[in-house]
Amino acid sequence: MLIVGAKGFAKEVLEILFQLNDVEEILFYDDLSHDLPIQLFDKFPILRNLEDVKKVFHSDNRFTLGIGGPVNRYKLTNKFFEIGGLLTSTISPEANIGHFGNVIGNGVNIMTGTVVTNNVKIGNGVLINLNCTVGHDCVVGDFVEMSPGVHISGNCSIGDFSNIGTNSAILPNINIGKNVVVGAGAVVTKDVPDNCLVVGVPASIKKMLPEINLLKE
Repeated sequence: MLIVGAKGFAKEVLEILFQLNDVEEILFYDDLSHDLPIQLFDKFPILRNLEDVKKVFHSDNRFTLGIGGPVNRYKLTNKFFEIGGLLTSTISPEANIGHFGNVIGNGVNIMTGTVVTNNVKIGNGVLINLNCTVGHDCVVGDFVEMSPGVHISGNCSIGDFSNIGTNSAILPNINIGKNVVVGAGAVVTKDVPDNCLVVGVPASIKKMLPEINLLKE
């Protein structure tokens, strides 16, 4: 298994793989940082270029995302798709996932202490960090990121590429648009349109954000 990234969040993904008893053939990838050792924790090789990744993919083409940021996660997913990678989820066995009606996409990170109840749809490339809760009948779009301690009440929807800040809460029956940033500690009490930053208790729009146009990337 290749973990894309070799710094902060990648180390947390490594812990999930340890919990899953799947650390015998772990590799990391980082082609940007210049302050990393040859091996992380003196055990796990860090690959620096795609040619080396291609060689690894001949025997095991699984990769999982070890970086944050919805757009960055999307771009890196496509980068590794292009060389034959298989986007793979890492879900902590110490998360509590309901047994009825849940659909979880590819490349999802669900971290320790998270609770996902029933009839929840989670899109591709989603990151649900430590100790989050996602209530019944929620729909979480592709490449959404939830920081630690986020609480999503029942019957909510979160649009693609949205980023939900630490210890924020979304009340029941709320629709969050695409490319929305919810500030840390915010309490969202009403629907939020696309492309904006909301902060505060109750949350209100602080500013509008540029649309994400990935076709230009």
